[in-house]
Amino acid sequence: MNIEQINHISVIGSGAMGSQIAMVCALAGYEVTLQDINEESLAKAKESLTGHMERRIKKGRLTVDEVNRAFNRLSFENKLEEAVKETDYVIEAIVEKVDVKRELFQQLDELTPPHTILATNSSTIVSSQIADATKRPEKVCNMHFFNPALVMELVEVVQGPHTSEETANVTVELTNKINKRPILLKKEISGFVANRILGKLMNEAIYLLENEIATPEEIDLACTKALNHPIGPFALIDLTGLDVHYNVRMQRYEESGNEEDKPSETIIEKVERGELGRKAGKGFYTYS
Repeated sequence: MNIEQINHISVIGSGAMGSQIAMVCALAGYEVTLQDINEESLAKAKESLTGHMERRIKKGRLTVDEVNRAFNRLSFENKLEEAVKETDYVIEAIVEKVDVKRELFQQLDELTPPHTILATNSSTIVSSQIADATKRPEKVCNMHFFNPALVMELVEVVQGPHTSEETANVTVELTNKINKRPILLKKEISGFVANRILGKLMNEAIYLLENEIATPEEIDLACTKALNHPIGPFALIDLTGLDVHYNVRMQRYEESGNEEDKPSETIIEKVERGELGRKAGKGFYTYS
């Protein structure tokens, strides 16, 4: 398998991350199928991508022709078999739950051509927890994009002990082809590089909040204006989703057994109230 053999990419999961990964690949010239069993989610994904592209046209970042060509290369499909039967590369972007991912990868192994590489976008679940659900563990790896995928440049490629050099190298080359910057981790570790560093920042931010030392607004302001971060930790949690943050922390806790890895009481309470961030209209901030 080499980079020239990749002509079609399938992205599984049409949430904000999956839909934007699909558009990134389509803008780079690949034929792409975005798959989700939920038709409503697919419709929302198409509407959201249309809005993103219209804004880029208005700002002069893309032309109408470039956007039209990208949408012509991008198809939306609710049947998994149809989405992957002739694909060369799969990027999974579904819920952060090991059992759900394992079930999907087992299906993908049966439905995709033998040469197809199967990547997970997960930043928490290393691919060695999924690879043995397939008969091609050497073709399974992590390919982790950052939210929002249309904007963020970095992609973390993780080569597990089961992942072949060929799969890792092709994934790094593909990352370059879709105009992203790859880093290749030769060893698995939960959270990889960026999110392990970010996790320490998040922990301290929530500590300051829960001990009534500062408000979310003040903590975010300290990060953006003193540390020169583009976005504060609470605004970032709202952007990615408090439910995503909760699931990531629970996954890490289940792996480590360390109580410190559990989601904070603040996060748990907000998730229980349905305050999931931007997508719900309220998280640490309120959105119109």
